[in-house]
Amino acid sequence: MAMTETPKNSPRVPNAAASPRRWRDLALLIGLVLLVAFGLFGLAAATGWEETVGALRTLSLREMAILLALSLVNYLCRGLRWHMFATRLGLMTGFLQNMRHFLGGFAMSVTPGRVGELVRMRWIRRETGWSFEKTAPLVLVDRAADLAAMAILLALSLAFSASGIALGIPVALLAIAVAIVATRPKLLRWVGDIGHIASRRAFPRLFVRVRRAAQSLNAFTGPTVMILAGLVGVIGWLAEGYAFHMLLVWLGADIGLWKAVGIFIFATLAGGLTGAPGGLGGAEAAMVALLALDGVPLEVAVPATLVIRVTTLWFAILIGLMVFPMAERASQKAKHALENS
Repeated sequence: MAMTETPKNSPRVPNAAASPRRWRDLALLIGLVLLVAFGLFGLAAATGWEETVGALRTLSLREMAILLALSLVNYLCRGLRWHMFATRLGLMTGFLQNMRHFLGGFAMSVTPGRVGELVRMRWIRRETGWSFEKTAPLVLVDRAADLAAMAILLALSLAFSASGIALGIPVALLAIAVAIVATRPKLLRWVGDIGHIASRRAFPRLFVRVRRAAQSLNAFTGPTVMILAGLVGVIGWLAEGYAFHMLLVWLGADIGLWKAVGIFIFATLAGGLTGAPGGLGGAEAAMVALLALDGVPLEVAVPATLVIRVTTLWFAILIGLMVFPMAERASQKAKHALENS
């Protein structure tokens, strides 16, 4: 019996495992959000609702606007850095186009391991024709630059604050080490070679891609681009750390600028190390615990943690949700234009 050949342009049959996986990720996210909310509300109840609500009511709309503006400084600085890296890699994309990709990716910040942010690579592929393997170094070096900037700020906070944060130095060193490996082609290629040999049967393609990505990192080895990227990243993250400091001052718990910056950066890194979507749970727990250890009462530590997470993580997600449809439409339009050209 002759077998009918499937036309090349026929729609693909969706992967049966894709839908359950999406529902599982969504259930994980909802569970984490509820767990964090339950924990914060539990602490608020334990310390007294009146004190917690009273602390929140002391914040004016102007002060909330200042916190959001400082978070926006961080996003714009990191978006500028993304544009610098994209230009350095050789992508023929404009500034507004790169900002659209970067900000739109925030909509996927709370996916497990933040892998959803790889949607930026999909948009670039549609608009330029560049494959994932060619744009992978862009995502890698951007994440490494974040780690390096946060490690620098954490080290500065340890140097200038009156008392250091426990485990701050090891976390800073770990962040710097990861950033160095991720931005050094020879080191990353070495990691890929070892991984390929050690897990040839389990993940044969993964480490091949790591080695290929390492070859493309040569575009970022120049000192000028990395110094500028590091400076922009430090300014961006310092803006959010300063926002946390101002928030604590407004709530009547001035622990000093560098101590506040250190707690904010450490909690953000700690949340990221858990692998939870958006660092949910880990970042909040670390922030409340460090504030309490520094003598900040829970009726202040809890609302301060709640407000800063809303004005940083959830504000970024809101921006991402606003930009995402525009980025998706623009990439689809560019894709059709490339196919018809």
